[in-house]
Amino acid sequence: MQATRSLAGVLLSIVAALLLSACGTQRAGAPSTAGTPHWQTFGPIRATAARLSGGGRALSVDVEVPGKGKTCARKLKAVVTSTSERTVWVQVTFSTLIGDPHADCSTTAPGTAKVRLPSALGHRELVVDNDTTFTADDADLPDLRLCGDRGCHPAPTGCTAASYDQAVAALDVPNHTSRGEEHCDGKWLVFDVSSRMGAACAEGEAPGCGARLGDRWFFRAEKSGWVPLARGTKAGCADVHRVEPAFPASLCADLPGLQRSN
Repeated sequence: MQATRSLAGVLLSIVAALLLSACGTQRAGAPSTAGTPHWQTFGPIRATAARLSGGGRALSVDVEVPGKGKTCARKLKAVVTSTSERTVWVQVTFSTLIGDPHADCSTTAPGTAKVRLPSALGHRELVVDNDTTFTADDADLPDLRLCGDRGCHPAPTGCTAASYDQAVAALDVPNHTSRGEEHCDGKWLVFDVSSRMGAACAEGEAPGCGARLGDRWFFRAEKSGWVPLARGTKAGCADVHRVEPAFPASLCADLPGLQRSN
């Protein structure tokens, strides 16, 4: 079976085929394909959704493939490549026409591949093409839930370090943002974050090297994890009470105002 490749691989293969045609090169021991249209197998651009039926064994996977006609994507199929007590792995493939002349496949189109699982998915995770994960846990069945960057079951909300890390990951902040002291009661959370800014040099070497930009973030615990409510720099609870009056004053009343440091 030919190797599965991404859309980038599709484009590279098309370019390679054209170059081979121009140079008259061919692989040893194989008939020449230079300038000859031929079908090649690839993986989809991405998996977008998955559904179960038939007692949890009939799986449908929605994917995005090159568009504009059957020469861009045909024979879309899914196969189960492996299973374990915790995971079911599924590979989706399609065929596209390579060679000269070839169709314009620069646009994309949706497609659905179906496969019957050896047994019901149950509480196992479904991994499609090794990089997209779905789960039936807490899903709106028959649709499966697409898992995020923190996995299918991120750290539960609570006053723990893992939970605080999940809260930072939910923010639109630089990767190397540091977190200050947390004030938490299990349902509500507030902490300051600090991000380096200014010149790229060792702190203290020149004016501005130690500059930081700080924000205070307020969160509420939801089923999906800590959800950001408000941000600000003012002392006390003013920033969050403008958005959520129910935020406990005991967690924020004594907080000082934030200033940029340098």
